[in-house]
Amino acid sequence: MPRVYTVRLPDLLGKKIRIRADLEHRSISEQIKKYLYDALLCEENPDVPLSFIKETLEAKEEMKAGISQEYEFGVIK
Repeated sequence: MPRVYTVRLPDLLGKKIRIRADLEHRSISEQIKKYLYDALLCEENPDVPLSFIKETLEAKEEMKAGISQEYEFGVIK
């Protein structure tokens, strides 16, 4: 079962998180979890851009769902 933690944030940071959460159709809690997850990925992979990590994870999920296509190197269509 998930634990509940209390975190105090500066007002400006809280407002920015609330705005991003609304844009992404997430709760504030879900948005904070997303940011923490992204931060951990960045710390574990300091030489790799976050956008590349996200695209790689998205591609892995597409493969699991069966909606990916194999890339053929050197073939232009």
